[in-house]
Amino acid sequence: MTAPRTILLIDDDDGLRAGMAELVEDLGHRPLQARDGTAGLALLDRETVDAVVLDLRMSGLDGIEVLRRIRARPAPPPVAILTAVATATNTIEAMRLGALDHLTKPVGREDFSRLIARLLATGGESGAAAEPRTHADGSAFVGASAAMREVQKTIGRVADGDVNVLITGETGTGKEVVAQTLHRAGRRASGPFVAVNCAAIPAALLESQLFGHVKGAFTGATSDHTGALRAADGGTLLLDEIGDMDLAMQAKLLRVLQEREVTPLGGRPVKVDLRLVCATHRDLVREVAEGRFRQDLYYRIAVVPIALPPLRDRLADIVELAEHFLALAAGPGAPRRLAADAAARLVAHRWPGNVRELRNVVERAAALTREPVLGAADFAFLDEGQPETAQGMEAMPGETLPEALARVERAMILRALSEAGGNRARAARSLGIARQALYERMRRLDVSENPT
Repeated sequence: MTAPRTILLIDDDDGLRAGMAELVEDLGHRPLQARDGTAGLALLDRETVDAVVLDLRMSGLDGIEVLRRIRARPAPPPVAILTAVATATNTIEAMRLGALDHLTKPVGREDFSRLIARLLATGGESGAAAEPRTHADGSAFVGASAAMREVQKTIGRVADGDVNVLITGETGTGKEVVAQTLHRAGRRASGPFVAVNCAAIPAALLESQLFGHVKGAFTGATSDHTGALRAADGGTLLLDEIGDMDLAMQAKLLRVLQEREVTPLGGRPVKVDLRLVCATHRDLVREVAEGRFRQDLYYRIAVVPIALPPLRDRLADIVELAEHFLALAAGPGAPRRLAADAAARLVAHRWPGNVRELRNVVERAAALTREPVLGAADFAFLDEGQPETAQGMEAMPGETLPEALARVERAMILRALSEAGGNRARAARSLGIARQALYERMRRLDVSENPT
């Protein structure tokens, strides 16, 4: 039988902390409890602790600062963050600082048990403490759905490294925003961020744009040109739509990644130190199979893959994104908001153009009305040329925004369960949320497990 381990629980919610302690005991381990970060750090000074479960929002030291101090200790125990309010910023920063995971409350008994098992299995080996970041800003990276939370965690885990990252997803899903967030959150944040759209530059000009050239290298080269690869030295280079790059250029890029040096047209090799992030809407695995993309280059650029889901699979993010874009369109000092029926209307739309389409729609509606509150009528143009298939999505007169969203959410869950034949795991995947999150929503919204 495995010897009992010591789990430190730091949370200012007495009831929740006591419940976690009881579960830790049920699992055969010893719980230690602290109401705030200072008390938790004091316990770490006196006790041998095998793992820590840490709240994020507490009086005094917040969870991020406590995590930073724990990770700075010699042989620190593994730490998991629990929070009632997860944001892109605190998720990315927690993972960057070395947290094993970053979970949103409430956490069910089964998930908590799995978390404890994962914490104890790590043995505290999760890397050295990261330096504090004052510029790790995820404020423009909006999204609290389960799928986007996993993206944020991945960004935090790899932000300070140099591994190449490949971001995939449909057009308009926000691949460049993810690349910018990865850059800002990492140790290269003070360096340049250079973006090149490979699909927008003719193949004959792309080599010069990437590698640069010296004066006189070819007809029309009247001065030296640095090129994107050297311009990104010390920072991050985003090659957007790399799936559109021709095979000859792919071979030259592969050599740069192998040798870490760039040879401008007509010039001599120059060493470069950059992080490469690539993005594409194409299926590169299929492109490799069909001979349109080099397999060796694919393995070089896809060390860490990040797949962005389409907006139609991120129902939980639609209203938050819309309100974010509305605030940007209104500007400071001119607050505007969505009425309940407008929010319901946006959730009901299928968004073939993804986040880019949503931003366009919100900016259009904001420009065409002077009212402080935008209603469903302000988004009537969404019906133009597109039959609406969602049912039960129209808001009721006098309905509040939370009431409308709850009803829309219930209708979406019922539809997903019906399409999945009652299989809750498949329904959760189609909704873009974790299975445990689906169970919690079904309980809260009184959705039957057998919708038929």
